[in-house]
Amino acid sequence: MQKTALIIGAGPAGLTAAFELLAQNAGYKPVILETTDRIGGISCTINFKGNRIDIGGHRFFSKSDTVMDWWAARMPLQGAPSRDDRLLGKDKPWAANGPDPEQVDRVMLIRERISRIFYLRKFFDYPISLKAQTVLNLGIFRTLGAGLGYVRAQMIKRPEEKNLEDFMINRFGVPLYRMFFEDYTEKVWGAHPREISAEWGAQRIKGLSLSKAVLAALKKLLPGSKDQDLRQKKTETSLIEQFFYPKLGPGQLWECVADDVRKMGGEILMRHKVTHIEVQEGRIVAVSAECEGQTKRFECDLCLSTMPIKDLVASLQGDAVGANVLRVARELPYRDFMTVGVLAKKLRIHNETDIRTVGDIVPDTWIYVQERDVKLCRLQVFNNWSPYMVADPDKVWIGLEYMCSDQDEIWKMSDEDFIRFAVDELVKIDVVAREDIVDTCRIHIEKAYPAYFGSYAEFDTVRAHLDGIANLYCLGRNGQHRYNNQDHSMLTAIEAVRSIRAGQAGRDALWNVNTEQEYHETRKG
Repeated sequence: MQKTALIIGAGPAGLTAAFELLAQNAGYKPVILETTDRIGGISCTINFKGNRIDIGGHRFFSKSDTVMDWWAARMPLQGAPSRDDRLLGKDKPWAANGPDPEQVDRVMLIRERISRIFYLRKFFDYPISLKAQTVLNLGIFRTLGAGLGYVRAQMIKRPEEKNLEDFMINRFGVPLYRMFFEDYTEKVWGAHPREISAEWGAQRIKGLSLSKAVLAALKKLLPGSKDQDLRQKKTETSLIEQFFYPKLGPGQLWECVADDVRKMGGEILMRHKVTHIEVQEGRIVAVSAECEGQTKRFECDLCLSTMPIKDLVASLQGDAVGANVLRVARELPYRDFMTVGVLAKKLRIHNETDIRTVGDIVPDTWIYVQERDVKLCRLQVFNNWSPYMVADPDKVWIGLEYMCSDQDEIWKMSDEDFIRFAVDELVKIDVVAREDIVDTCRIHIEKAYPAYFGSYAEFDTVRAHLDGIANLYCLGRNGQHRYNNQDHSMLTAIEAVRSIRAGQAGRDALWNVNTEQEYHETRKG
């Protein structure tokens, strides 16, 4: 391997690209430059005193056979230990391979997806279902209004979906949109749905509607409904009921991939922040990065970038970049992400479902906090993602998720002040008692979510310029300024390696990932 492929970022896209270049004998040595000290990008797992935090929650599910098989090859599937077994001591992950939980085998668990909405201090199914409990929670008048609004939306659709509000109303009707989407969307994105492109809905929600959610709920009542295909190819992504999950969180898989990349001859350089990218005659010739106060220059034959487009364009030097391209890239919006980990003796919200849980904790993986009197967006219950995520099975380990911009006051708060703020909100909505909290921590993630408003409407201008750089491939969520899941990010890397090996000049295959609704149902490896 005489040629060098410089890869910016050690997240799912960057690591997949490095692995595939080596596994496919593409003739390039991958060298990854990672800004942080964490492997996996936003798919990393952070260890706090033996309790693990999954940033944002990562279900390992895809309609792409290529991705599902790729994951299975890295981590074989194992049945999940039940919560009852763990409580009875029949399954002790910390003792399975010695005293160190890090020595647990690299395997995937099968997990049940349970996510609900917390609204009016009550639980609602996500997506919303029309069952007796929903009617009781909403009340008869709200329910009738929601039903009539849905019927009206199906009879008189908005002819042109100009924004996310149009997209949601066409699928759920005005009352349900007002109750469950409008305020929550603004809380998450910092912008009203009227200001957000309908493309966000097309990518994240695709074909979901109230009728499909109700139909899926009815199918559960049919005989044999539990014996479902784990790949769930005919199921809307928002309705899937099972997914795979690494025992120690998503970062465990990507750390294993990183080890494989190193063993095959690739390099991964941590704490190397890219500062300059040299472009000469339409090609990237070198990338400079800072590490411990020193700047290092790396010559390359290829550059595969997963860094935020805003930063990528700002770092280009050499060939001229048009003023309009610079402006659009500079003004691209992002949402930053914060998690507060809270270890508690117990929660005040109890399990009122028919699903058995240890310690009477709620069975949810995610809880969407719809309440308007708090900034909290979502709760994760890490015990339910994997029992191995929690050091003490008698404790409850949850994550409080906040979305903001780096200019918001909450982002600028000290850890102590923000943890106090977050705990106050948790107590306010009666999820936990203050005296039951054992420990806390706070995690910042910059530019976690590329947003679909502001200068995003002019993004094609930036894309055209970047596509004109012959040996540059833009991959992943931030690398394409697209709200991809990790499987989509992986597919952009797989497509890039395929194009490199085939000597194809175009980039359409990379940009088309997660834009065509049927893409993942038909694409094979």
